[in-house]
Amino acid sequence: MSVVTRFAPSPTGYLHVGGARTALYSWLHAQRHHGEFVLRIEDTDRERSTDEAVQAILDGMEWLGLEHTQGPYYQTQRFDRYKEVVAQLLEEGKAYRCYCSKERLDELREQQMTAKEKPRYDGKCRHLTKEQQDITQAHVIRFKNPQEGKVTWNDAVKGEITFANSELDDLIIARTDGTPTYNFTVVVDDWDMKITQVIRGDDHVNNTPRQINIFKALNATAPEYAHVPMILGDDGKKLSKRHGAVSVMQYRDDGYLPQAVLNYLIRLGWSHGDQEIFSLEEMKSLFDIHDINKAASAFNTDKLRWLNQHYIKTLPVKEVAAALQWHIDNLGLNLSEGPALELLIPLFSERVHTLKELAESIVYFYQDYQEFDAGAAKKHLRPVAKEPLELVASKLSELNEWTAASIQSAIDATAEQLSVGMGKVGMPLRVAVTGAGQSPNLDVTLLHIGQARCLERIRKALAFIAARAEG
Repeated sequence: MSVVTRFAPSPTGYLHVGGARTALYSWLHAQRHHGEFVLRIEDTDRERSTDEAVQAILDGMEWLGLEHTQGPYYQTQRFDRYKEVVAQLLEEGKAYRCYCSKERLDELREQQMTAKEKPRYDGKCRHLTKEQQDITQAHVIRFKNPQEGKVTWNDAVKGEITFANSELDDLIIARTDGTPTYNFTVVVDDWDMKITQVIRGDDHVNNTPRQINIFKALNATAPEYAHVPMILGDDGKKLSKRHGAVSVMQYRDDGYLPQAVLNYLIRLGWSHGDQEIFSLEEMKSLFDIHDINKAASAFNTDKLRWLNQHYIKTLPVKEVAAALQWHIDNLGLNLSEGPALELLIPLFSERVHTLKELAESIVYFYQDYQEFDAGAAKKHLRPVAKEPLELVASKLSELNEWTAASIQSAIDATAEQLSVGMGKVGMPLRVAVTGAGQSPNLDVTLLHIGQARCLERIRKALAFIAARAEG
């Protein structure tokens, strides 16, 4: 049997970390077995589903590179199929019409909770005869769940799980307005799409026995289930908005590479020895759903930042530059006003953890800074810096070849001529040409800023020193 997995998000919000991990695991399982990966949008909750959320899911999947081979399918486009299966179950006596009012059900629930019983439908309408049923009267359709026996399945992550049928009630499969419910549509979809493995969060464990019973009622084979433990925040509590990114796309906005996010997500509940770094090909060949950890995993932002820096340093520079372009555009930088990104990325890869930090660090190569960093200017643009700056500017202006070697020679000669340490020349010069107190080595920094721009900025620094001296 060929492997077919699926990712089936509900478009009531963005694609978040937990959903992205589920999508990754499902995609990898299909990839490893040369199978199919289905993307299904479960949009039957019409009140909460939005077009914006659908697009956010599609954008997130595309950014991560998790390409589906089938779909996207939309449940709202399959209502005729669901009605067909509901009619089949009614005809076969495996479902029934329920006329109980909301008030009766609320009262029943309250009585059961007062008696410390598990709230469940009591089956009042289960045995109505055809003569007792009026299809013109408001009603829902309930699945006739077996009342005896048990449901057992071997979960790929959690092992054998058993539920007694007596714990399960007759769930609603079609609402009063005829729209189908989640547990029912999922079964019909997984059946029709020939899904072989369902990988999802362990908050769905309680849904599984209900779904398996519907599969049995349809004389269909249920897929293998793998229920993945939840992700906890840095503080050990359930991951939520307060722990960081609301959407996977927020990670792009914050400067993370998709390769780093994928590498981080696969390790967030799965491991292969002590290995931390995985190429995409290694992920495809090594990942096995049966090796997913049973315990919950804790999100660690520092670990993600470390991974991201690793990929900034090790990916081909052109790939990093392509991902960096979004941040460059976001800052409004014109790359024609400075060096190629490929020249700057290696200079900053040890200094930054995100593409956003990288983009913000290289602004001065493309446009003039508006003002000096206050702390750096106060410390290094003092009257004592006037002479070194004037002399180094003179030497830099005389260079016929603007190379890293000639620039360094001019700086060295200035320090030697004034009999001062390199810091007395280098630090004022760094602040003058970058506006701040930190940068890569001065020779390459000045090289990529350009001769004319460097000299203009040194004049600006000298004017600042003069104005400061005057009071």
